[in-house]
Amino acid sequence: MILSIQDVVKSYSNHVALDHVSLDIPKGKIFGLLGPNGAGKTSLIRIITQITAPDEGQILFDGEKLSPKHVEQIGYLPEERGLYKKMKVGEQLIYLAQLKGLPHSEAISRLKQWFIRLDIKEWWDKQVDDLSKGMQQKTQFISTVVHEPKLLILDEPFSGFDPINANMLKDEILALKAKGTSILFSTHRMESVEELCDSIALINHSQVVLTGEKNEVRNRFKSHQYEVLFEGDLKQDLQGVDLVSLEMQGNQAWKKAIFKLQESVSPNQLLGQLIPQVSIHKFQELIPSFNEIFIQVVKSSNNQ
Repeated sequence: MILSIQDVVKSYSNHVALDHVSLDIPKGKIFGLLGPNGAGKTSLIRIITQITAPDEGQILFDGEKLSPKHVEQIGYLPEERGLYKKMKVGEQLIYLAQLKGLPHSEAISRLKQWFIRLDIKEWWDKQVDDLSKGMQQKTQFISTVVHEPKLLILDEPFSGFDPINANMLKDEILALKAKGTSILFSTHRMESVEELCDSIALINHSQVVLTGEKNEVRNRFKSHQYEVLFEGDLKQDLQGVDLVSLEMQGNQAWKKAIFKLQESVSPNQLLGQLIPQVSIHKFQELIPSFNEIFIQVVKSSNNQ
């Protein structure tokens, strides 16, 4: 594990931000840290980056107790960007790279490679203040990864990016993962979770309410429902199957039905009952999206 978070507690005055949070974040994977606003995600990130310390519990970084020496092995892209607006881009990035332990010449060499890679060579002598929001975000992304950290923490990294630059950033994140970088990815965009994450943890009211590998979590929330697009009429009742909904499809003679299977009934058994009666054009299992899972779990934990 790149991070082992063990029974961490953090309070501010009378507010408990983290209530005995435990998580294991694997190496070389993208781990989604999810939760509504105020759930405790930012408090946890601040402890990992050693901006603050836990009141109780501990964090192990790559098997060692987290300590100041690990700062140079972590890259953090915060949701609220923070660049010195009156400095030139190249000058600022050299400074930030040196803060992470890179010698001056090595910093310049790596930065120039990133500028070529992201096709921004002409930005080197521009002032940050002259850059658009998206251009500033690209600049700060470079500052986050230039020292090749073992752990990369990305907090809403796609905020403000247009679709082209968002896809560019996704490609770079996946390339870093392929090289072995471990990535902690905090976002409210569930489509990004679907695309990028290997595992997730959902925090609500300062506690972990859901965790697991992405596909395992989705399978856990299956409702055993199947959508069927067909022509014809159902003349016989289906055994072990409940009809959830049935509707016509536009001007066509097709119908769309959603069936819920009882525990003892397989999809093949449903098909076996449908084929003699109707002509099937589409048959698929309805697997919940992470947006649906997020809403369901948060509502459930709010009602406890």
